[in-house]
Amino acid sequence: MAQLVWVDSGAGRPRALPADGMFCRRLGERLGRGWLGPLAATDHGGPLLAWMGSVIRLRRGAGGPPGYDNDPWWLRQEHQAATMAGQLRVLGKEKKAPGSGTMWRAAVSAEQRRLITSAVDSVEEQLLQLHGVQSGPTAEVARRLLRGLGHSAGLIENAWKRTAVAAVNGGVPLEEVARWVDMPVEALSQILTTGRQDGS
Repeated sequence: MAQLVWVDSGAGRPRALPADGMFCRRLGERLGRGWLGPLAATDHGGPLLAWMGSVIRLRRGAGGPPGYDNDPWWLRQEHQAATMAGQLRVLGKEKKAPGSGTMWRAAVSAEQRRLITSAVDSVEEQLLQLHGVQSGPTAEVARRLLRGLGHSAGLIENAWKRTAVAAVNGGVPLEEVARWVDMPVEALSQILTTGRQDGS
């Protein structure tokens, strides 16, 4: 697996790690979860990408920034298992602030998180593309901007619906989610029910 990471990195000719590289595909195959590879490749703060970076640095004979550990099995503190004291602090905070009492990664499946991230990334990409369409006749510019904004609004709506479903499925009361999106509970319930039936 380390050799696949090395090949994906361009070996002696450095390049960005591709989301559909040999390592990511093989990882998904070995675990029987085809979606896992691309998800792991885009989780830039995750332990798997940190391991991949260490493998590449060690093979290149290059060290990381000062104070950075090149041991591939070294885990940042945020990736280490939470202590009982840490978990109790989180529960205490949850009692003061409303919510489900569970952590996002524990309550929301990796596939659902990937779909939400993908939807948000699509919106960001669409909005960036709108930056360059502000020249030409007024009617043409307005048409392109309104079409682009309409498309972006649809993508944003998809993203917030997926996030709302994930929050409710994770145990956050529907009333809380409705307040967060500034919508009557009945209307949100109907939207989420329709979304589940449509498979979104």
